[in-house]
Amino acid sequence: MEESKPKEFNLIKLTWPIFLELFLFMLMGSVDTFMISSVSDDAVSGVGAANQIIAIAILVLSVIGNGAAIVVSQYLGSKQPKEAAKVTGNAVTLNLAVGIILSTVLLLFGGTLLTALNVQGDILVYAKSYMHIVGGGIFLQALLNALATTIRTHGFTKQTMVVSLLMNVIHVGGNYLLIFGHFGLPALGVEGAAISTVASRFICLILFFLLLYRIMEVRVKWTYYIHLSKKYVLQILKIGIPSAFESVIYQCCQLVFTLYITYLGAEAMATRQYALNISSYIFLFSVAVSMGTSIIVGHLVGARRPKEAYSRVFSSVKWALLVTVIMDAVVILFRVPLMGLFTDNQTIITMGAQVILLSFFLETGRTCNLVIINSLRASGDAKFPVYMGLISMVCMSLPLGYFLVFTLDLGLAGVWLATAFDEWVRAVIMYFRWKSRAWEKHGLIQHEAAEPLSAAPAH
Repeated sequence: MEESKPKEFNLIKLTWPIFLELFLFMLMGSVDTFMISSVSDDAVSGVGAANQIIAIAILVLSVIGNGAAIVVSQYLGSKQPKEAAKVTGNAVTLNLAVGIILSTVLLLFGGTLLTALNVQGDILVYAKSYMHIVGGGIFLQALLNALATTIRTHGFTKQTMVVSLLMNVIHVGGNYLLIFGHFGLPALGVEGAAISTVASRFICLILFFLLLYRIMEVRVKWTYYIHLSKKYVLQILKIGIPSAFESVIYQCCQLVFTLYITYLGAEAMATRQYALNISSYIFLFSVAVSMGTSIIVGHLVGARRPKEAYSRVFSSVKWALLVTVIMDAVVILFRVPLMGLFTDNQTIITMGAQVILLSFFLETGRTCNLVIINSLRASGDAKFPVYMGLISMVCMSLPLGYFLVFTLDLGLAGVWLATAFDEWVRAVIMYFRWKSRAWEKHGLIQHEAAEPLSAAPAH
């Protein structure tokens, strides 16, 4: 059998569309927050609290989306496009089923979950309203996850960027119409923002399905959606469950921190939401690099080229750290006027400026984790980050956060410091894990090729 050279990817070409897509997504999130802030600070806090729970639901969906993306990348790297198509079909069906279950849970029990977070008063009213609409439509996000990750894994990051751009434009336009009630439409406030979110996702979903059938070398047949293969499902879950579980642990810890903050008052709740919105731009490049690197690592591992994967990750970490430090410096320099974009409450601005100053310690550690953990998952080594996350996040950062917030009376700054401590502990551990090359024995499909693939081609 004649051997074909594995598809080559350039990190910059893969990453810049992902970065732009994420930037636009974050920008639209900021515009969303800015528009909702015109209703009230309580409205922002309510939407933020609801999104904390919705984020966990989306992470549960990533069990299948991210797991399938890694399995697909390794099959593509080993030159088995038909298998990649079958995995894609199975992943779409599985994600839809899980999405419907989650939509039902959020519709029925969303209010109970918010009450358990100590969300009260007007904040609770806004949070419930947003939760029922966006949470009830979470099955749309389930399908979006499965399709977008698969399309990116094939290397078509520009196309996903264009579709996501369109979705964000539709979302902001919908916000303008429905939050404020322009062109004769009712002014629905938070409900308007929620309806706009669901509508834009539905339109984007249709476009992603059309795109999927344009870019795949072997198209997904109808039977691939209907007939679930035990082999593919197990491969997806082998990576997806640990990957999502590690992220769910993180979000659950953030929920506990949210609980801490509710005892600090409504201003602290609003401050955290604004500060997180601003801080998200700092690690944006790192997220893009981590996604691009994981695509390359998955293909290289599938093609049995571990040496290239090993060096690629360390190179990515260096670039991501450099850009993070630069972005951090800019945000810290303009932290007060940036907070002032969202509110004129001086207490919130002062508190927000204080925690953003601490972001240098937080974001540098987070950058290392984003790149290395995503690469470990792409190689098939998905369980190790979960074990370390349980130890660092649950056993260390939560007790430390409680001590800093309530015992030392550091308030919101205590949450930032505890999170930074966790990120750096895991960053050091993940560095040595990748350096040990223990991940090389976790490849998913290297034993399945009909003929052995050659070692890395000469360059």
